[in-house]
Amino acid sequence: MTRRSAARRPRRSPYRQFGGIAVGLGLGLALGIALFAKIDWLAAWLLGWGVVAFALYGFDKRQAKAAGGRVPELVLHGVALVGGVFGAWLGRGVFRHKTQHQSFTLVLALATVVWLAAAWWRWWA
Repeated sequence: MTRRSAARRPRRSPYRQFGGIAVGLGLGLALGIALFAKIDWLAAWLLGWGVVAFALYGFDKRQAKAAGGRVPELVLHGVALVGGVFGAWLGRGVFRHKTQHQSFTLVLALATVVWLAAAWWRWWA
């Protein structure tokens, strides 16, 4: 009976799994950086989420080579859009990952414009 119920157990969604990990790490790092490094909240936000984006790109590249569980593209896009754009660009270049996907170029370009505008408004306007 236990064996049968174990076989029917639904598989965990990679969107929830990797999305949850990303949100937890991104918020935790941003808060930690803001509190302990005592830097501007926007810089802490971008730095924290950038580290998460870079790590996710590296992990996904490793998993792609090993044919393991991958980080969904939607999660990579989401992390870039919420503030990890500069880490995503760096991870994309360092790991040579997702460089042929036009959707990644488009999302990263859009996120770059948005976050540069936010930084300009916050620090120079």
